[in-house]
Amino acid sequence: MRKIKMYIAMSLNGKIAKSDGSVHWLESIPNPDNTDHGYYEFYKTIDTTIQGNNTYEQVMSWDIDFPYSDKKNFVLTRNRKVKDTKHVQFISENHIDFIKKLKQQKGGDIWLIGGGQVNTMLFNENLIDEILIFVMPIVISEGVELFEGIPNETRLKLIETKEYTTGAVELRYQIDEIA
Repeated sequence: MRKIKMYIAMSLNGKIAKSDGSVHWLESIPNPDNTDHGYYEFYKTIDTTIQGNNTYEQVMSWDIDFPYSDKKNFVLTRNRKVKDTKHVQFISENHIDFIKKLKQQKGGDIWLIGGGQVNTMLFNENLIDEILIFVMPIVISEGVELFEGIPNETRLKLIETKEYTTGAVELRYQIDEIA
């Protein structure tokens, strides 16, 4: 079975984006060695992405080519009128059933890009297999939480930590047990 992996950066106080959805604060963190925090190696292991519509809209606002065009991409939304694009298939209903079927298909790992609502939805359904969080050395006063809403109380098993010259710390978890 394919694994869903959440690979995400957050502020020290648990924000994955500012209130307006922007992640430009990541660029303010000094990166003397131009590290990619393992992104290149991680990206090679996935062939599919999942993200919420707010995250997708934020990515599209960057005025760049779609960054995951070499992957199969799904955007979870409540909007039933949105049309698929060249690179993205919009899933507007039965999100959990769709994800469960997706995990059963042959292929590489699946990257859960975010945002907070989608993270919580998949977390509460026990569909996330691994969480790779990069805690960045910054505090953001307002923003989007890693888990928006109410996540289920769940124990995690720490399987790896790494520190970077940027001051970021990578925490890699597996789901241990639903409490």
